[in-house]
Amino acid sequence: MTNHDPFRTLVLELVLALGMIVCLISAMVLHTGSMPPLVVVESSSMVHEIEGEIGSIDAGDLILVHDQNPSTIVTFAEATNPEVQRHHGYSQHGLEGDVIIYEKNGENGTPIIHRAILRAEAALTTLPDRDSDQPCSEGAVYDNMLVGGDGLAGSCILTWNVPGTNATNVTSITVMFDGVNNGYYDCKRPAHGNVEPYLVVWDWVPSHEGMLTLGDNNQCSVDQGSEATNGSNGVHGSSGLVGPVRDAWVVGVAGGEIPWLGTVKLMVGGPSSYGTQDVPSSSFVFLGLLIGSVLILPQGVEWVFKRWLSNAPEMKLQSAVSAPEEE
Repeated sequence: MTNHDPFRTLVLELVLALGMIVCLISAMVLHTGSMPPLVVVESSSMVHEIEGEIGSIDAGDLILVHDQNPSTIVTFAEATNPEVQRHHGYSQHGLEGDVIIYEKNGENGTPIIHRAILRAEAALTTLPDRDSDQPCSEGAVYDNMLVGGDGLAGSCILTWNVPGTNATNVTSITVMFDGVNNGYYDCKRPAHGNVEPYLVVWDWVPSHEGMLTLGDNNQCSVDQGSEATNGSNGVHGSSGLVGPVRDAWVVGVAGGEIPWLGTVKLMVGGPSSYGTQDVPSSSFVFLGLLIGSVLILPQGVEWVFKRWLSNAPEMKLQSAVSAPEEE
């Protein structure tokens, strides 16, 4: 007869569970190169189907964050241009191009997870007047992070290039994603007045180099506001409207999706949490089924194993040998 110590068993099970969690997190960190390796999606800005859809990004999902060189990010413009063969047709989370996680204007706070639509790159630049309050001539844009020809930070941008489009060496950026000049981006809104059913970036002069970003469910209201796209509300940080997303602001690139599990964090996040208001109702159903399965499945497996073991010939033979003889 063996001695069974319930407390010792409990400690061993807790240590085992903790070890499994550490191994899982370590594996995700090694896979993504990021810490933390996951983010919880809070809002519905990336939703494709109102009832939720595996493969797109819904509120309550966990998303792997890959530490990827920002220069390798593929924009929607590049992925929908057949002339850019190495990127054409590339898609992530239900639409062409990469989905990125970035800090609003590089500030602390809840990061944004939206799709990279296009990248504005400096074409023609000049050195600024570093002793003047107005370092650039009229019509030029001063980018305080862009390294000038003298090797110092700060350069005047005269013209722009947009990879994946025909916007080359232009003083302002106009790109129509109408399926003719460029790939088609459906705004999922009716056309009226000056508003088209597809995405139009019109006469945009970026405040510096960076990416134009947009939530898939935001009906073409880009993060960079109405200066880039007519009718856009934009995303605001503590310092104001979000500018073109610099490489330095990028936390990572969205990878694999773990659906529903992030809903738990949103439920217990406290007063500062965004809450579960945008979580699809189906996510609660599937989360409940998943938790129920986790609780019930081990018991079912144990019952099947014990039944299989009791019917094994070896066990029957052992029972017959160990049975006491009748006098």
